[in-house]
Amino acid sequence: MLDGRVAIVTGGGRGIGRAHCLELARHGARVVVNDPGVAVDGRGDDAGPAQAVVEEIVAAGGVAIADHGSVTDWDACHRLVRRAVDELGGLDVVVNNAGIVRDRMITSMTEDDFDAVLAVHLKGTFSMTKHACDHWRAVGKQGGTNTGRLVNTTSGTGLFGNVGQSAYGAAKAAIANLTIVTALEMRRYDVTANAISPVAATRITATVGTSDTADASDGWHRMDPGNASPVVAYLASESSGWLTGQVLRVDGNTVRRARTWELEPGELVAGSGERFDATELDEGLRRLYGTMPRGLDAAASLGLS
Repeated sequence: MLDGRVAIVTGGGRGIGRAHCLELARHGARVVVNDPGVAVDGRGDDAGPAQAVVEEIVAAGGVAIADHGSVTDWDACHRLVRRAVDELGGLDVVVNNAGIVRDRMITSMTEDDFDAVLAVHLKGTFSMTKHACDHWRAVGKQGGTNTGRLVNTTSGTGLFGNVGQSAYGAAKAAIANLTIVTALEMRRYDVTANAISPVAATRITATVGTSDTADASDGWHRMDPGNASPVVAYLASESSGWLTGQVLRVDGNTVRRARTWELEPGELVAGSGERFDATELDEGLRRLYGTMPRGLDAAASLGLS
């Protein structure tokens, strides 16, 4: 399905990213495995994870190269796009998967921790998106044909919220919106942008009390990080060109369309017919919210990751 296509996967050395790299390569893509090998909090470095995935792909007969640049580095993201084009012959797919967490309650959050999380998730996703889109725009301007595909990674925390994850949740919510904006802006160049929200056992979910392993010794496991990878492979293909600006929640063997902010049925109208008087809002909003099924406990019931 992906023969001849070139894909960059950020955070490709472990967990969900590793699964994406292997799945894309299995379908014929040439893969740039980007991962600086940091710890779950973004500290340190290790070239081993990315190189190990490359060796696994090559051993299976595929083509892959490792890249150890950080997505927080604007110039490194530009170089990463250029490497794909120069060394693998082009760029068709970018999977923005890199992520870290430094979970704290808002009252305990430090500026450095907040900035670090947004730098990887939000700035990193934007930086890769920016440089890839620059490339595809140039191809289009020169009369070339694009089938560019951006696949971003949001999360249940970004869609529904979660205690202790203000930085992570804010970044992931922003990524969902960035996906929509990118889809709107890049459709003129035949480039699509979609996001997945995977439910999986990873190093990140382990920080909020969920196991970081999915024991599949007895067969398939709902929390296997690879469950979302076939969805990514499809979104990376030329066949998916009809689908853009969407967020897909992948939970085990199910895929659901997630709608970002939307207006619920029902409305409150000012009694005067003009602007509201603040004193009338207490009764009116209580009545309006009484018609809404979603409360603050919705996130817990939807399975965050």
